[in-house]
Order: sequence, then C-alpha cells, then structure tokens
Amino acid sequence: MNKTQIREFFEILRAANPSPQTELEYASVFELLAAVLLSAQATDVGVNKATRRLFVVANTPRKILELGEERLAEYIKTIGLYKTKAKNLHATCRILVEQYGGAVPQSREALESLPGVGRKTANVVLNVAFGEATMAVDTHIFRVGNRTGLAPGKNVLEVEQQLLARVPPEFLVDAHHWLILHGRYVCQARRPLCERCAVVAQCDSAPMAGAR
Repeated sequence: MNKTQIREFFEILRAANPSPQTELEYASVFELLAAVLLSAQATDVGVNKATRRLFVVANTPRKILELGEERLAEYIKTIGLYKTKAKNLHATCRILVEQYGGAVPQSREALESLPGVGRKTANVVLNVAFGEATMAVDTHIFRVGNRTGLAPGKNVLEVEQQLLARVPPEFLVDAHHWLILHGRYVCQARRPLCERCAVVAQCDSAPMAGAR
C-alpha cells in the first residue's frame, strides 16, 4: 500500500465513521482503564456485561479497594482469567489511591508501571482518555496492518511503529478505532469480507490487487 492508497484508505473510513469510539462502556478515565485492563483475551461485549454490574457498586479506585479482591472477582467472574485480573485491578487501585490521589496518571511510564497494564492498555488510555496519537495494536489491528499492506510487521511493536510512521497525521488520533472496527466486522480472521469492504481497492491482499 503506497502513500496515496493509505490516504484514500483513511479518507474512506473517516467518511463512513467520522467520530469512531471504543465499544467498551465507560463514564470516567478510571472506568476506561479498568475496562481495558479487563479486556485482555476477552470480548468488549463480555467486559461490558461485567462492568455494568461492577461499576454500579464500585467505579473508583477507593470503592474497589473497599470492595476487596474476592468480591471484585465475583463481579468479573464471567470474564476469562478473572482471578488474575481481579488481583491486578485491585493492586492497581491501591497504587492509584496511594500514589496518585485516586487519579489515573497521564504518562506512559506511570501507566505501564501499574499491575496488569501493558503497552496496549496504556496506548488505549492515552488515546481515548487523553487524545494522544497512539496505536493500541490488538489482534485485529495486527491482522489488518499485515493483510492490507498498511503496516506490515512481525510483531505488534513493529506494526505500531509502522502505523505511526505511515498514517497521515490528520488521521492518527482516530486511526486505531477505525482499524479495530474494520478488523472486527469486515477484515475478519477466518474470511475477510472483501465483497462488502469499502477499502478493497486500496488493499494489497484484495482479489484485484495483482492487477494494479
């Protein structure tokens, strides 16, 4: 995918969805952090189902500390790896209360120091909550980046770096949302739905790509 095709790719996605949003449900920066932490190896639908119950009773670091790790685990037990996630979220809440006054820090270094928060989670929080031009590369973005030729890479960090280098600045803040949604609903893992893809003409793997 060349520079012209990359610009066309994002212009088309932007025209179809001018203000893309995460499908995780949240009402504060902390709720976003908690939801993303819980979303590892889980679907957004599954996380939303659990957090709708959890956030009604505990939606701040202090309230989750008061809830306790065992009761927290009960609220999220429908999510995969829930015991580990409960332990990490509870420990994260303690750090937020003791070191940050209950607020979510806005630096990558501070975010990645929290239990259960890796680079992808930090990127989501920095992008969605604080408007930074980051790329949270999940399995969908990794697949789309490689399959389309937009950002080929052997691992998630390579794809992230390629995206940051190749995506035009005007699209960077929203790009990871467009790519996640595209991978989730159109450029799917088992079979990409090329027949209903709006950016098929820009894709290096599309049936007509060899004719370009």
